[in-house]
Amino acid sequence: MTDDADDRSHAFSEGQGVDEGYEEFTLDPTELGVDPDQVDPVDSRVLTDVLDEHNVSAEQVDVPELVDVGLSYMEINRFEEATAAFERAANFAEEDSIEAQEAWVNKGVAHGQLEEFDQAIGAYEEALRIDDESEHAATAETNLAYALWEFGRTEEALEHAERAVEIDPRFPQAWYNRGFFLSERGLTEDALNAFDNAIRLGMRNADILEEKAQALDELGREEEAQEAIEQAEEIRADAEEELAEEF
Repeated sequence: MTDDADDRSHAFSEGQGVDEGYEEFTLDPTELGVDPDQVDPVDSRVLTDVLDEHNVSAEQVDVPELVDVGLSYMEINRFEEATAAFERAANFAEEDSIEAQEAWVNKGVAHGQLEEFDQAIGAYEEALRIDDESEHAATAETNLAYALWEFGRTEEALEHAERAVEIDPRFPQAWYNRGFFLSERGLTEDALNAFDNAIRLGMRNADILEEKAQALDELGREEEAQEAIEQAEEIRADAEEELAEEF
């Protein structure tokens, strides 16, 4: 349990701002009227052709369905197309609406997957400009924190991680990110408390248990650290078993 801090992976909160209640993804939402017999529904040119502002008015576009298009591209790792879909969703949404904010948050996630952290930062900042206290604000803040950290703006990263927890103290990913950044700054006791909060709120996976184990080890609580490591290994083993059963 002496891994270098730079070697630790950090679970980016992909899509945390999107409710789990979305219907099955489709690249052919009915409102857009794309004929799959005429075009390839995953052709990156289709969205441009169908949604060109000179041909389609905002009233004709169902923004949530367009967000689903972007999420569908995310599912198949077509992140460039996803950024385009989310940007169009933001542009067609009512100005400064919650739908526009959600689109900007997801655009930031897609840019993060492409490691375009400067553009991700811009997307999250635009989302927060629209509303810094909405249902998507905590997600925007915690994702912005990680993008800033990746971009080398580490002091700002912790500030936004703190802000995410203030907005939604029941958001486990925000507590995890806060713990991660505190740990990076050597504030181990505070980091451990943050990890414990995330776990209490339901975030129990191998990554956070390993982070907690490292914090415990640094505090000299070796027995508890070993217990956390064993729990993480058990979770990973169960996941591998489930994956093997699927095949």
